[in-house]
Amino acid sequence: MAPVKVEKICCIGAGYVGGPTCAVVALKCPDITVTIVDLNQARIDAWNSPNFQLPIYEPGLEDVVRQARGRNLFFSTDVDKAIEEADLIFVSVNTPTKKSGVGAGFAADLNYVELATRRIAAVATSSKIVVEKSTVPCRTAESMRTILEANSSNGCHFQILSNPEFLAEGTAISDLFAPDRVLIGSLQTPEGIDACKALSDVYAHWVPKERILTVGLWSSELSKLAANAMLAQRISSINALSAICEATGANIDEVAHAVGRDSRVGPKFLKASVGFGGSCFQKDILNLVYLSESLHLPEVAAYWRQVVELNEYQKRRFSKRVVDTLFSTITGKRIAVLGFAFKADTGDTRESAAITLIKNFQEERALISIYDPQVEEAQIWSDLAEVSPNIPLEQTKKQVTISKSAIDACRNAEAIVIATEWKEFKEIDWNVVYAHMKKPAFVFDGRLLVDVAKLREIGFKVVSIGRGDNF
Repeated sequence: MAPVKVEKICCIGAGYVGGPTCAVVALKCPDITVTIVDLNQARIDAWNSPNFQLPIYEPGLEDVVRQARGRNLFFSTDVDKAIEEADLIFVSVNTPTKKSGVGAGFAADLNYVELATRRIAAVATSSKIVVEKSTVPCRTAESMRTILEANSSNGCHFQILSNPEFLAEGTAISDLFAPDRVLIGSLQTPEGIDACKALSDVYAHWVPKERILTVGLWSSELSKLAANAMLAQRISSINALSAICEATGANIDEVAHAVGRDSRVGPKFLKASVGFGGSCFQKDILNLVYLSESLHLPEVAAYWRQVVELNEYQKRRFSKRVVDTLFSTITGKRIAVLGFAFKADTGDTRESAAITLIKNFQEERALISIYDPQVEEAQIWSDLAEVSPNIPLEQTKKQVTISKSAIDACRNAEAIVIATEWKEFKEIDWNVVYAHMKKPAFVFDGRLLVDVAKLREIGFKVVSIGRGDNF
């Protein structure tokens, strides 16, 4: 049996992974019709908005959508029609960490994956290639295959592939245009290999063939978890060293630079900070912890759990340092928090360190002003309500204000906390900021972003992650 020539693609899920990925597929494959579907009408309306007010912020994404939308890229809530017409279906739905039940706090919640799989089985009238795009536990494809085979009709056959995404938010479009690798996992049967070849041919429109890696299904699923776990491990390692630097007077930037010059280590992901965030790192490590415990590997589980625990420690440690430096109390003091997204160049706030910091400052009864150039006000209030479910939102709004600019957020503040490494925070007129702050004016740099010497010359007291030479 020859590989299927893919002419129509359906992507179930119009979020951070499905939207950008399949928009780029449409741009690079003008001969393939790509339909991205989602049950969230407001999200689809945003993708279809005449003024391109897209539901997610990602540099370069708007330009991609402008070029392809209406040509061979479509956004719709008609899930069934897209499934029925497609040769290949990406399942790109959310797989959050479970909040209750077996594995709560660690295991991935596969409810949306199962619902999408059952919908495919119910609607499909011809054979399909079904591709896991969501980050899932090892051997999820086996469950999907069981559901599809038990519920399919009309002699439909399904081949399951794993095609994990390795995008970094903020650089997702450039990552998609020139990926380090595209990983495709399949069952090593003739039919599975043919399905793998069909998806490889889609990516081969623009990705060099030597960068398209084809492996076994289970290896592909585990590789995504492994990649994120090892990247997060590097961040927690450098953050652990930052605590030692602060205690000894060493400079973490200098240590990281020296270590990174070793070709066996390399310089990437050695930037100390207030802690990692995002939708993947913590979720995938906890998933790995749960998998290890399920496989009766407690020492392995404990090893990976420590990566997450160190990240939480870093956030607590930074919050405590703010309180200790401000004469052991921040009650009634105004703290300006610059940045709410988990990293620069994205509007994503999932697991953002800023959320934890603000929660800690609230508990100390500080007054907090927040500014972020991309995160919507509604998202900020939603995140603060979720992290403190026992505090009424109206009470939170008495302590927290959201500002329209960095300058406004810093006005009358006693301290500034840099929580996200937005470029604009490097370019603020710090003389103006200093003039309108209470004295002594403190800056707590959680991202190693500012020119410490310059700010000290202006008059600021500067405290940086991983540096013992404070003030």
